[in-house]
Amino acid sequence: MMNFRLTCPIPLEHYPTVQLAHGGGGRLMHQLIHQMFLATFGAERSHDAAVLPIPTAKAAFTTDSYVVQPLFFPGGDIGSLAVHGTVNDLAMSGARPLYLSAGFILEEGLPMTTLWQVVQSMQQAAQQAGVAIVTGDTKVVDRGKGDGLYINTAGVGLIEHDQDIAADALEPGDVVLLSGDIGRHGIAIMAVREGLAFETAIASDSAPVSAPILDLLQADIPLHCLRDLTRGGLASALNEIASEAKMAIAIEETAIPVREDVQGACEILGFDPLYVANEGRFIAFVPAAAAAAALAILQTYHPQACAIGQVTGKSTRSLGRVTLNSQIGAARILDLLSGEQLPRIC
Repeated sequence: MMNFRLTCPIPLEHYPTVQLAHGGGGRLMHQLIHQMFLATFGAERSHDAAVLPIPTAKAAFTTDSYVVQPLFFPGGDIGSLAVHGTVNDLAMSGARPLYLSAGFILEEGLPMTTLWQVVQSMQQAAQQAGVAIVTGDTKVVDRGKGDGLYINTAGVGLIEHDQDIAADALEPGDVVLLSGDIGRHGIAIMAVREGLAFETAIASDSAPVSAPILDLLQADIPLHCLRDLTRGGLASALNEIASEAKMAIAIEETAIPVREDVQGACEILGFDPLYVANEGRFIAFVPAAAAAAALAILQTYHPQACAIGQVTGKSTRSLGRVTLNSQIGAARILDLLSGEQLPRIC
């Protein structure tokens, strides 16, 4: 069992900002790596690569980079977001997340207290998600060139099932399940950026989603496709899947849970909540016969998990089609946005 330090081993008042040589070989960089990163993440040795036992013939591997601004926001920060995002990417293949790497791009002048907060947040998020941060790297860029802090992560997980979870596994009649309310992450970020204050605090939904997916697999629920609802939100995820599967998907607008304060903020800012980013939500496509059992499992994690539509059949369009049945009973095509609605949200 690894023991994690909960207090910073480097006296932060001695090093109030990051002032490190770009080559990475200085005494302070050595202290930073050994006394902050290795001590916090519980690494047993310092080496150029981590040696990992992977007791399976099938594994999932993913990587992502995080450049969110601001670094801290209601409901999370760049550190917890980096862990959650990578864990969730692994979960979309039905993998049990095990190991993460973390690469830090530090801007000269970054307050050491800020870095310490992010490192601690990453470790807490990793413990919550049941993963270990086993290897990493740090680089320093000139003042004004790095926007404070960027993080790159990679993740490895075990695939312990025989299901082929992919868009091309969709079948007519599949039910679309949504794991909870949408839009909170993007609106939480924008509220901080724009200095907006609402009657109720809107916090990001950033969270790991591997546990409910592993429960679905444990219950032998056939998962034809999974997709997390990050950049581009629900609408973009549906369009990507429809395009890959060449299927037609019909969604009911009244079934999609959007908090009233999020809906109001979207109206003020001119956003459509269907396209707003999430960091703790996903959709699952399951056969109709398994939908009730799958939904019961998802609702133990979030009471607003619900069925929002179904796969209606092969699409007459080569790129697939997503149709939204609106609150007033009219149907419209739900297309991809021509550009990114909310930049720098992850």
